[in-house]
Amino acid sequence: MKTIILVLLLIPVALNAQDFGFGFSDGSASALSVNIGGEARAELTAFFDDFATTDKIRAGSLGDVFSGALNFEVSGTSAQALINLNLTPVFDGSSPFEIDEAYVRAFFGPVTLTGGFRKLSWGKADSFGPLDVINPIDYTDLTRLSEPSSIKIARPMIHGIWSTGSFSRLEAVFVPNFQAHKFATSGRWAPGQIMDLAQLFDVGQYYTDYNNTLEYSQAGLRYTTTIRSSDLGFQYYYGRFQRPVVTLQVNPGPVIIPGINYNKYQQIGLDFARVIADFNLRAEAAANITGDLDGKDGTLENPALLWSLGFDRDLFMGINLNLQGSGRSRLFHNRITDNPLADIEAGTDMTSTRITSVLSRKFFRDELELKATGLWGIEDGDFLIMPAIIWSRNDVTTELIAGFFTGDRNGELGQYRENNFIRLSLSYSF
Repeated sequence: MKTIILVLLLIPVALNAQDFGFGFSDGSASALSVNIGGEARAELTAFFDDFATTDKIRAGSLGDVFSGALNFEVSGTSAQALINLNLTPVFDGSSPFEIDEAYVRAFFGPVTLTGGFRKLSWGKADSFGPLDVINPIDYTDLTRLSEPSSIKIARPMIHGIWSTGSFSRLEAVFVPNFQAHKFATSGRWAPGQIMDLAQLFDVGQYYTDYNNTLEYSQAGLRYTTTIRSSDLGFQYYYGRFQRPVVTLQVNPGPVIIPGINYNKYQQIGLDFARVIADFNLRAEAAANITGDLDGKDGTLENPALLWSLGFDRDLFMGINLNLQGSGRSRLFHNRITDNPLADIEAGTDMTSTRITSVLSRKFFRDELELKATGLWGIEDGDFLIMPAIIWSRNDVTTELIAGFFTGDRNGELGQYRENNFIRLSLSYSF
């Protein structure tokens, strides 16, 4: 209800600003600029396994059909305010509005200060790079896995930027509380690890709860600059891993008592971008430093080295390739035990590597696009392939996309091989 009232208040303010503008009493030209935009989308999503039997067809669903967004932006000479709302159909009396982002930004010469709910991207990688650590991810609908920005969860934060030169700036961010990645605890998108734990105890509360005390606050610094033709970035971040770890303790009975923790860590990282021989190269490297500096504490994750290397380039006949590899290598892996009651990383690989590729080709004055997105988990031996046909004209976009999970059933992607889907959408941006 508060959100609806806020929107209703903004609309007349926006209309007045557009018609008349606002100025200070001293006569200086400082009229506000107000923009209202958004998107309306009709969408149908079908899962192939829903057509296996007559009973499944009857019980199947094509999704919410309608969704949308409303975006409000008010800008002046020294400040800016923005509210982005997601709209979803509801039938239980709750609000159909959900805040996607909402923040205010003030300009003080070379310093810009922003506060509110934001999605902030750090690093150079196009997709899930190791330095992009600030916002958690919503994994409850993996049909959106090829759209990283859409599945980020906005967090309350204070973000400052100090422009130290024409091509250099220093950033600082403070996030006062913590929220983990969001996973489904039931249904087709619930990870196998959660379903296994659900047989022992109720895991729902552990994977949706977060702590709002300052003990769970996070902070980071990032410096970026350009030297000749190379873009460089250096960053430090202190926070907690957004993926939970589960400790198990056997008490007399026997009764297994679970513990869900989000380990503290510090990250030191750097990134690099440059155009070399028509290849737009991007690279990231980072070290995650945890409290287990010798690898002997089974209740904590070991330190690890992370990397990302990618490029995009036009190939031939108008085909564009965007390719990225990213991975993680655990330190002191030889000290990991095989006992899950003694070590939270028992039974896991030392390395984790994923290849992401996007092939695309546009036709008819760029109105029609054919695109194929692929994700390959090397150690898991699993894949996700997402072909798409996208037609855009003016402000209307029609998209037909399918998703095919395959490979090892125990892999992070392969476990969803029964969830192959096809989605048709029609959207209008205004």
